[in-house]
Amino acid sequence: MKINYDNLCEFLEKNAPIDEISNKLFQLGHENEIDGNIIDVDITPNRGDCLSVKGLARDLGVFYNFIDNTKSYKGDLKKYDLKFINKSPDDCPYVSFLKIEIKENQGENYSDNLENYFKNNDVNKINLFTDISNYLAYECGQPTHCYDLDKINEEIEFHCQKVDSEFETLLDKKISLTGENCIFTSNNEIINLAGVMGGKNSSCSNNTKRVLVECAYFNPKSIIGKSLEYDLKSDAAHKFERGVDPIIHEEILRRFIYIVSQNAEITNLEFVNYSYKKFEPVCLDFDPNKISSILGHPLEEEDCLNILNSLNFKISNNKITAPSYRHDIFSQNDLAEEIARVIGYDEIESIEIPKISFNNSSENNDEYKVKNFLVENGFNEVINFPFSSISNSKSSVIVDNPLDSSKKYLRTELKDSLIENMLFNERRQNDSIKIFEISDLYDVENEVNYSKKLGLLISGRQGHNYKEFSKKLDIEYVISLFKKINYSLNEENVIQIDRSNLDTKIKNKIFYLEIPLIDLKNIEVDDTRQNIDFSQCIQFQEVSEYPSTSRDLSFFITDSSKIENLHRLISNYNNGYLKNVFLFDLYENKDDETFKLGYRFIFQSNKTTLKDADVDEIMQNIITITTDLDGISIPGL
Repeated sequence: MKINYDNLCEFLEKNAPIDEISNKLFQLGHENEIDGNIIDVDITPNRGDCLSVKGLARDLGVFYNFIDNTKSYKGDLKKYDLKFINKSPDDCPYVSFLKIEIKENQGENYSDNLENYFKNNDVNKINLFTDISNYLAYECGQPTHCYDLDKINEEIEFHCQKVDSEFETLLDKKISLTGENCIFTSNNEIINLAGVMGGKNSSCSNNTKRVLVECAYFNPKSIIGKSLEYDLKSDAAHKFERGVDPIIHEEILRRFIYIVSQNAEITNLEFVNYSYKKFEPVCLDFDPNKISSILGHPLEEEDCLNILNSLNFKISNNKITAPSYRHDIFSQNDLAEEIARVIGYDEIESIEIPKISFNNSSENNDEYKVKNFLVENGFNEVINFPFSSISNSKSSVIVDNPLDSSKKYLRTELKDSLIENMLFNERRQNDSIKIFEISDLYDVENEVNYSKKLGLLISGRQGHNYKEFSKKLDIEYVISLFKKINYSLNEENVIQIDRSNLDTKIKNKIFYLEIPLIDLKNIEVDDTRQNIDFSQCIQFQEVSEYPSTSRDLSFFITDSSKIENLHRLISNYNNGYLKNVFLFDLYENKDDETFKLGYRFIFQSNKTTLKDADVDEIMQNIITITTDLDGISIPGL
């Protein structure tokens, strides 16, 4: 998020150089870079309240005293008789609407504050109402959306439902809405993909004189991922997904009115607010001793009070109430973090870290053997985030201060993570999925229980070689695999995962196995990898987002001694686009002692979608150098 330094200083009583501001932002946990007069700040997902000039200034106010000199409309607002129906109040519990009518839509020159926003931040103007909406999102962090009332009627509905419809956004992009989406409709026509982007059919223009301004709070879980799903670059979605202030709507819309009044003559104002549940702020016990214990740093009660007050926390009767815009406060750990940010972690005296000795225990050795065994059999190890959004209410362990508030439970199984890994690979045209993960899992009954488990998932071809290419991975494959280490499995130990609930069109069957690692204790395997220097083997390979394409060649060989030469030549062929090559078919005619070998060549670029001409040129080169070998030909050429 890019913030103009001068705009930030307007909300701070004490002026400070831009370098000092930058350092204080780092102290508060906001990584940033300075580019001239612009501070480019990296805001963590749990601090959506800082996605604005005002939000960042509030945080800096603990050092420089936050002041809010913005002006708002103070007059009475007539009740707006809007015919609004909310069919999904859980997804949109708070929403307000403002009707504004103006006499004339002024030209391109705006009043000082609004005009300076476009000049200082290199932003293009669109039209008066849209420009004010964008400016307020930058200033206050609350997105608003403007509808041209001459293009819709004043009967609006909000839904969260399954839709299958084409929708043209206000940026002239046509998208196909599928599945469950939050939408606003008028006359049974979609006018807004809620929390993401409005529609072309109801958008404002330079001729708009009657406008309906919507100001809402959406449940972040209801809209998260929609901008990515539909490939829409949306600043509004970025803010809504992280949570906005649910009780600030009238304040925002009064600010909206004031800015309009500085740029046009207003002839009519009407306002209505809808609240479908009572807002309950987070309220915690005030316990300085607990906070001191968490930080390992002695704190005076008065110091704690001063810091929390400066951050707009309210303290009364030994209770702390978090501001309505702070969606990341849940526990004493969060309060301790607030205080630590202000003190500065460098100022908190470190304590001696207990020494932990690592040894090659039998458990570590068993895990090492299992990993090597699976890798030798064509499996790839994956390492996933240990937290999940899925809760087993009876046994899930809840993390007080998660890095991501949407994933606050420790995993109780590995299956869902491995399914996501599989889908990721299938979307990139991998047709043989053999993956595993070994991880600690936790659950709680009377106390927290811990176990280490192996999760294994397979789908597609058994392998990329002539023996396994035409065979599918199945339950029998898993059972025979573990027979190699004398571990007995029954068919009921391996479950088949239903694909009907997954976002995929691939039909390959999926099989999953989860075993406590202790059950594989003391397995006997041929440890052929024990002398490998793995530090020399690990290399990063970029995952391409572009599609791959494949070509097959069938070689006819009259002299078996040439097979090894052909295989070596093909295996060592080097081209940046050639990502993989393997022998998928081998046939021997024992009557005349000839052979047919089928090779598959897979091509992919990390920068663009390959054209047929690019691949054909490479294939022609491969054909030339391989058919130059005596005794080798390609049938049909």
